[in-house]
Order: sequence, then C-alpha cells, then structure tokens
Amino acid sequence: MNRPANRFLLKPISLAVAASILFPTTMAYAQSDEDEVIEEVVATGTRLKGTATAVMEERKNQAFVADIMGAEQIARTGDSDAAGALRRVTGLTLVDGRFIYVRGLGERYSSTQLNGAIVPSPDPTRNVIPLDLFPSSIIESLAVQKSYSPSMPAAFGGGNVNIRLKSIPTQRVFNLSAAVGIDTENSGDVLDYAGGGRDWTGEDDGTRAASAAIQERWDSKNFLDDLEPEEALELFKGTNRAYGLETTSADPDMRFNVTYGDSYDYDDDWRFGFLATSRYSTQTRSSEEYELQDPDLVGDDIINVRFFDDIQGTEQTVTWSSLLTLGVDYDRKHRIDYSLIVLNDTRDEIREMFGNTENLNQAEGLRIRDIDIQYEERSLYTNQVKGQHTFPELNFMGVDWTYSLGRSVRHAPGNFNARFVMEDVNQDGIFDEENEIFLSDAQTAARYTFQDLHDRLENFGYNVTYPMSFGVWETELKVGASFVTKTRSAENRRFDINTLGVENRSILDGNDFSEIFSDSVLDSLELSSRPIIRDTTIAGDDYVAGQKVDAYYFEADFFYDNKWRFTGGARYEDFRQVVAPLDPRTNQFDLSNEADRSQLAFQEDGFYPALAVTYFLEDDMQLRASIGQTVVRPDLREVSSATYLDPLTNFPIAGTPGVSTTDIINYDLRWEWYREAGNNLSVGLFYKDMEAPIESVQSPAQDGPPLIRIANAESGEVYGVEFEFLQDLAFIGDGIWDNLFTTGNITVSDSEIVLDRQSIVDQTGVSAAITNVERRMTGHSQYVLNMQLGYDSDNGEHTASLVYNVFGERILIAGIDGFDDNYEQPFHSLDMVYKYYPDFNSTVTLRVQNILGEDREIEFNDALLRSETRGTGIRLSFKYDF
Repeated sequence: MNRPANRFLLKPISLAVAASILFPTTMAYAQSDEDEVIEEVVATGTRLKGTATAVMEERKNQAFVADIMGAEQIARTGDSDAAGALRRVTGLTLVDGRFIYVRGLGERYSSTQLNGAIVPSPDPTRNVIPLDLFPSSIIESLAVQKSYSPSMPAAFGGGNVNIRLKSIPTQRVFNLSAAVGIDTENSGDVLDYAGGGRDWTGEDDGTRAASAAIQERWDSKNFLDDLEPEEALELFKGTNRAYGLETTSADPDMRFNVTYGDSYDYDDDWRFGFLATSRYSTQTRSSEEYELQDPDLVGDDIINVRFFDDIQGTEQTVTWSSLLTLGVDYDRKHRIDYSLIVLNDTRDEIREMFGNTENLNQAEGLRIRDIDIQYEERSLYTNQVKGQHTFPELNFMGVDWTYSLGRSVRHAPGNFNARFVMEDVNQDGIFDEENEIFLSDAQTAARYTFQDLHDRLENFGYNVTYPMSFGVWETELKVGASFVTKTRSAENRRFDINTLGVENRSILDGNDFSEIFSDSVLDSLELSSRPIIRDTTIAGDDYVAGQKVDAYYFEADFFYDNKWRFTGGARYEDFRQVVAPLDPRTNQFDLSNEADRSQLAFQEDGFYPALAVTYFLEDDMQLRASIGQTVVRPDLREVSSATYLDPLTNFPIAGTPGVSTTDIINYDLRWEWYREAGNNLSVGLFYKDMEAPIESVQSPAQDGPPLIRIANAESGEVYGVEFEFLQDLAFIGDGIWDNLFTTGNITVSDSEIVLDRQSIVDQTGVSAAITNVERRMTGHSQYVLNMQLGYDSDNGEHTASLVYNVFGERILIAGIDGFDDNYEQPFHSLDMVYKYYPDFNSTVTLRVQNILGEDREIEFNDALLRSETRGTGIRLSFKYDF
C-alpha cells in the first residue's frame, strides 16, 4: 500500500472537538449533538510543518511564554532521548549529554516535571533529573515554559521542562523497530577489563561489590580500622582484583523498541485503553583525551604541575525503559489514567591516563599511569495516577488531579582507581609500560569506592478551572495546590590499598593489578607492620535528607474584546528542608561543626506573583509580555558539607551549609506571527534580575585537582534576545524549492554576576582569591544557534534533514589567584537524518551524527586545558507498523 502523497486529510470534525485538542483539560467534553459539521477539507504541506502546526497552536494559546516540541519533530531530528531533543529548543544548551541549561542558566536553575508531576533524581551530584534517561520513543511532547506562571513550582529560574509521555491511543497501534550503529572512534580496538561481570542486561552480578567479610564489618560498625596485617590480608584476598586492562573490538550499537496499544468502546459511555512500550539499547564510545590540571604561571608561561597528555577512554552504556499506561473514560467527561514508568541506565567507563605530577615528572625520568574504572546503575520507578473531569452542568467546570509516587536509585557497587609509576631506567627518553613500571609505593596506591543513593518522592496536586462570562469579558478562574514530600539517603564507603604494607617491594613490578596481587602472590606475601587495607570512609560520607513543599495558587485569565488577554495570580509556598550528615562508624549525626549544624535545617515561605498580558495585533499575530517573581533554592547536596565528585569536570565539589536562596524577578516580551501553512516567526526579549545567585567557586588546590565550593554571589543578571522561525522555500521558485523548508532559532544573551571575596571566605571558610569578581555566570553561553534544512519528496516516500547546533564558549570553572576562567569551547554539531517510506507500514532511517568530527575542548589562558575526541556516529534503523 503506497503512502499518500504529502497530504493530510482532515475528516469532518466539529469546532468543539478541534478546541478539545488544544484545551484538553478545560474543554475536552464541550461537544454537543447540535455542533455544526465542517465539510471535508484537504490541506497540503511538508511532514514537519503538518505535525508542527498543532504544536504551534498550543504554543500560541499559552498565556505565558513557552516552547513546545512534538514527537514528530523529535523523530525528524533523530534524537534518541529527551536531552538531545531539547537542545533544539530556542535558548537551550546541553551539558554532559544529560543536563539542560535554559537561557544560559545552569541546571540548578531549571526544573523538570514528568506529566506535570515532580519526580526524584537518581543523580547524586544534582537535584535535577538527567534527561538522557527518557528515550524519545515514550515521549509525546516536550514543553518548556520560560516565563513563570503561578501554576508552576516557584523554584523557577531559566524555565520548567515538562516531559509529557504517550497516553492511550485513539486506535490500535503496534510497531517494532530496530537499529544498528557504529562510531568512527571505535574503528580500532577499545579498552576493556576482564572483571566486573558486565553483561547485556546492564546489571552487576555482584562481582564488583565488597566482599561479605568487609560488608559485615561495615554493617556492624566495626569498619576496617586498627586491622592486624594478617587480618587485612585476608580481607584483601576476598576483594575483586580483576581490574587488569585489555583491548578488544567494540560491538556495534544496538537498539530495539516495541509498542502496542489499543482502545475499546464498552458501550456508548465507557471507553478503555492501554499503551505499552519498551526499549533496549546498548552502545560503546571510545575517546582520546588530553587533560591539564593545576597549572601555575611564571610570567606569561604556563608550567604544568599535573597533567595527562595521553588518555584512552571507553564508555559502555546499557539502557532499557518501559512504559505502561491504562486509561478509562466515562461519557467523554471523566477520564482516569494510570502510568508505570521504569527507566534504567548503566554506565561503565574505563580510562587509562599517562602523564606527570609535580613530584613525578619526566625530568626525573618518571611518568605516571593511572587507571580509573567508574561503574554506575541509575534507575527511576514512577507510578502516576491522573484524572480529568468536566462538569457541563456547572458551566463546564474542569477538575484535574495527579498523584505520583516515584523512587530513584543510584548503585555504584565498586569503582576502582590505581596509580602506576613508569621509570626510564635506560635514560633514553622511552618509557616502557610493559617492563619498566610498578604499582605506586604509597598508602593510596589504589582505591575502592562503593556508593548507594535512594530517593523517594511523593507528589499530589490538583487544579480547578471555572469559566465565566461578563459582557465583553471572557474569564477563566483557576485554583490549585501541590504537595511534595521527598526523602533521600546516601551511603558511601571506601578503602585504599596501602602498598607500604608489603615487605618485598619487587612484587609491585608490572602493569596489571590482578597479576601483581594474584591469589598465588597473596598466599606467599611477606607483610610489613602496616595493614595493606586502610578504611578511608570519613564522617559525612553518609547523609539523610528530607524536603517538603506545600503550595497553593490562584490564577485568573481574562479575555477582552478579542484583543486583550490578561493572566495573573500568585502562588504561596511553604518550603522545608533538612540535611543531616552521618558518621558511618556510629550511624550518629555528625554534629561536630556547630556552624554547620545550625545551617543544615532550612525553612522559608512566601508569595510568588506573576502577570502576563497578550495583545492580539491580528488574528495570526500577537504581542505578549510577562513579569514574575521566583526563587531558586540550593539542593540537598549543596548544603551538605560532604564532598562529591562532579562527573562533568572530575573535580571534587564540597557543599556549603548556609547557602541561601536566590530571588529572581523575570521579565519577558515576545512578538509572534503564526502564518499560513505552519510558517511562523517570533522575536523575544528576556531579562532576569537575581539576588544572591548560587555559583561555583574554586578553592586553592593542595594536592590533586582543585576543590569546588558552592557559594552565593552578591547579585546577578541575565538578558538576551531570542529569534525563531519556520519557513518553506517555495517563494524562491518552482521545482525543488517547493519541497524544501528551513527552521531554526538563535539566542544572543549575556550575564553578569558580582562576587564579594570576603563574603565567599565567610561562607566557605577557605581562602578564595577570585580573579574576576565580575564575570559571566558559570555555564552561560552568549549565543546558541540551531538550524535545520528539510526536504520532503512529492510522493511522500522520502524526507531528509540537515541539522546544525552550536553554542558559544562558556565558563566551566572560574579562575582564582590571578588565573583566568576555564572556558568550554563551542562545539559545532552537524547531523543528517534521512527517512525512506517504502510502503505505508515501513520506515527506514539513516542518521549520521557529528559529521564534522568535532572534539570537546576546554581552554585556560588561551591554552588547551582539556580535550576529548568525539567520533562520527552512523545509525541505520527500521520500523514496521502492523
């Protein structure tokens, strides 16, 4: 069966039904038997423009500034998850492949909802959800609200991202898809290691975990302190030591997806439906890196104190997700849906790093070889029940409610790192990593870490909408409430391998940890008076935390004379939070620091108003302005004194008890023109005035990478202009131009924060000689550009898109002691997506990602601080609709 040629057939529908598509909550059941039927209409247009029209209509009818991306738009660009798709939205940039920066503000300044509900995060370093957890196959649309409305959480900085998952279909849907891909960086052998028990399921088999004997000591609060050398050796024998590196060929990337759903009419009143979708994927990414740390300046020259000039890395990921939605509808006035969302993401990263330190350098004939293995399993389980009710007898009053209970888990059952030293014995400038190498002779020759984090979040909310008419005024009143309860528990354990506990140092020779400490070696090992295992777990490594938010709001929407729309209201929030660090050895609260103790509990309440005004210049053109007052609060980790490692920079970050809330006043102005056949154009201005913005500052490093602290600046501001368009190219001429369109957006903005050096010292308790007390905000890019050139064939069998994205340089780490700030350099991303529809049921997709082969680079004082290669990825997929 051939696919219709580039057409969208609009069946006979009523005006009320059309409105219900745009306003499902308040108007979904306003249809009556007397509705006038519109005659059948046939409209033509490109695939993207046809599917984007409904999205544009929804955005047009929003009272507050918002950007919306539908499932078809996501499919068009070929992005595999929510994070990748959102970087196409105006003013959004993607960091670390997981986190979204909205209008140049870091991820702490954005909030995320799932079907309008707040859900927990499985990332221990951030309070927001890593958006790469959500595969595009379960997403119906992504809504980014950039101007604050009282119905949104008051913790609103750059914007709010609402991930709206697919619901029950109107008719049966059943499809299967599979994809295979390669990456150019994987063309040769990649790093791997024998141990770990990794398999296709992405679940550890227990090999990495601490031995039963060690776990028993931790559970009994005995820990690994004051061990006798023989006792420590026995514990070490039970520890996984299979961390010898090897090379292997990379498997191709694989992805499978299945979706099945249907709906049934029981009688004239009752309708039931369901949707089930599941996705599995695995991929391998290899890279080469360069990393300079702790530079020092002498005149205009940079002296490298610690650097890695040769880093080989491999990251293997396994993700699987499932969505089950059940729905029941009564008389088209009352509907209840239940959704179960299960997401799992496993990351296994191996890095082999060659370089030098201040004490181990080539001038002395020495080099270092570090191996680092990081393994983590992230999971998110969410149950959601939501209802939508319309009461025609009460002037079509609408009531909707949501209850969500979610749990997130991060399980890192056994990460490992070790340091080897290479010695140029022959003094010929050649370092033999096979024969002239030995395990570091130190108390910290190797380290094992074990981490677990559990979040539980319960969220209940409701909204009541009541439409009214007063002459030329059309009014809609809205009230609602939201109640959030969140609890977190985190547990961290670590121990080091102390090679000073070995009497015969010659056994340390070699480059394979598993061979140096093989079973046969340990059985005959000569011990010194020092135990070979040192427990380095410290007070504050464990913590528990709780957060509770009770919120109520009122919002009114007024339409006047078909020309003006006034929307405004206020939200009241009562926010309470407590973070309690624990001493793992006693399981008691760590209250050793009186100042910290007084600042770990936090409570505030307040009103957060907002007002939006829209003027309808023409039927297809409008001008809107809004103002709103919001806050951004420090998350649970940022007010705990415990130290954690930031996966983006690999720098340790220490929270600061007493970090205060950031108050923000948000201003927006946007002109929008919605033209024929989906063409549109918009220009917007925004300004944010911030008091005490939360920022990252660097503390002087003592040994190793610098310590990053969380602190409040004095003031800050962000301002910019956004430009967005979609335009077909038929106006250029006949022929091929009729099949082409272009769409894109650009954001040009700036930011400035003012820091006080003494205030930073008072907050963090450490000296911080900040170089630039007035600078841009961390993570802010002065420009973001997205462009897409699309093609649709006349017969509807072929579509193609060329997609480009780039962001301006952004501060990654702010400089101190006269050093300049560290800047992540622009990354020019050029992707191509081609789709072929051989028949009505089949779709073949070819995607080429990072065509330019760009590398990720960070610069310091115009010198390369860090670089990482990114390959060109090629993926071929096939989808069949039954």
